[in-house]
Amino acid sequence: MSDTRTPAQIEADIISRRAQLAVVLDEIGVRVHPKTMIGDAKAKVASTVDRTAGRAYVAVNRSVSDVKAQFVAEDGSPRLERVIPAAVVVVAAVALLTVSSSRPSRPSRSVRLKRR
Repeated sequence: MSDTRTPAQIEADIISRRAQLAVVLDEIGVRVHPKTMIGDAKAKVASTVDRTAGRAYVAVNRSVSDVKAQFVAEDGSPRLERVIPAAVVVVAAVALLTVSSSRPSRPSRSVRLKRR
């Protein structure tokens, strides 16, 4: 296999390849630099968090819409056949919590024995 290039052409080819190699090595150096790696990791985490937050927002919004549809008709009027029983349950739960928290607690048997 004969090379018909002149020494000047070979030297120019070597210089060109060295320049290409220098660019590649610089790019590798930038990619493996700790600051670059940390920045890439931060960007990846931020992207994942944004995607997860977006999915959570959509899921919560869908759930709220589903619950709202249970208590509000399509024309915007409340569905009293569902609102009134739900309100009664909420009022009963609040009343039970209020009564149970306002009742004075009795001391335990061990505390009563120590007082004697």
